[in-house]
Amino acid sequence: MFYRQVSALIIKTAVLLLFVVPLNAEEWDGEGHLLTEERVLMGTQVIIKAIGPDQAQLKQAMEAAYAEVKRLERLMSHYMPESQLSQINFQAGKSPVIVDNELYRLIKRSLHFSELTDGAFDISFASVGKLWNFRREMVPTETAIQNQLPFVNYKNIQLDEQNSSVFLPDSRMEIGLGGIGKGYAMDRAMTVLQNHGIQNAMVMAGGDTLIRGKKGSAPWRVGLRDPNREGGILAVLPLADQAISTSGDYERFFFKNGIRYHHILNTKTGFPAKKSRSVSILASDATTSDALSTSVFVLGPEKGLILIEKLEEVEGIIIGPEGRMSLSSGLSTLNTEGENIK
Repeated sequence: MFYRQVSALIIKTAVLLLFVVPLNAEEWDGEGHLLTEERVLMGTQVIIKAIGPDQAQLKQAMEAAYAEVKRLERLMSHYMPESQLSQINFQAGKSPVIVDNELYRLIKRSLHFSELTDGAFDISFASVGKLWNFRREMVPTETAIQNQLPFVNYKNIQLDEQNSSVFLPDSRMEIGLGGIGKGYAMDRAMTVLQNHGIQNAMVMAGGDTLIRGKKGSAPWRVGLRDPNREGGILAVLPLADQAISTSGDYERFFFKNGIRYHHILNTKTGFPAKKSRSVSILASDATTSDALSTSVFVLGPEKGLILIEKLEEVEGIIIGPEGRMSLSSGLSTLNTEGENIK
């Protein structure tokens, strides 16, 4: 179990470090073929690496996996007016919206993570999140945020399981799946690959990565980014049959009037969370690791570790605001000098 836990630890953050060369030029001397492709979907690079004996099979499997991610983007992106998620937001304060069972179940699972984290994870954060514009480096006023904060409350999201409907009771409410949707898409993409006979693969989207099988005779090896040193790596670890998600304040940020603003918002204040620099969560599936990496980032090291230790098959690395690393018990032998012990 320890090997599997440690091996999953690194994958997500490693994307920024280990894949800086042309991906399709990656050397491969194992049996069969290693195929790598990347496409822009869900607002980020989606990278798939798959190994198999037949190149045609690999290409067909990858096309199907990318088609699945694109389908989910059309279903749950709040940037697409035609998506069912957008329809929920458009009908806020007016009427419930009947949605596909798949979207209903993901929203219901999101509320489970909200309960688990005492609201640190809350898909209704979009009620305030929409005020921020990181591309244009715009900071909302304190008044604007205070006016919207009352509508950040997952308990007000009304679900009707019999009709598979979702209702936001106030027109000022809005939901977004940015903290869980990519992880779910990675889980689905991997399922599609496996349904096509691919047993050894890696799928990545932004901060979320899912691994199944091995890279030839060895596990996939990845490096964990050091948030305190540009280009620095905290550790290099093997990865097998796990998901890892990393949330960091270095991913998207800007300076305004000498103040640094990053994109991970505290659901209680409406402003960027201050208790963490980086959080990496490993779990058996990417939906879980995605939701928990954001949650623990907001909670900070003390409360975050208490939460992680309560959960089965979940481990984490938390870098606090002063750069201090905290490890969950299953990762206690991690060597922070750039290599794993086991």
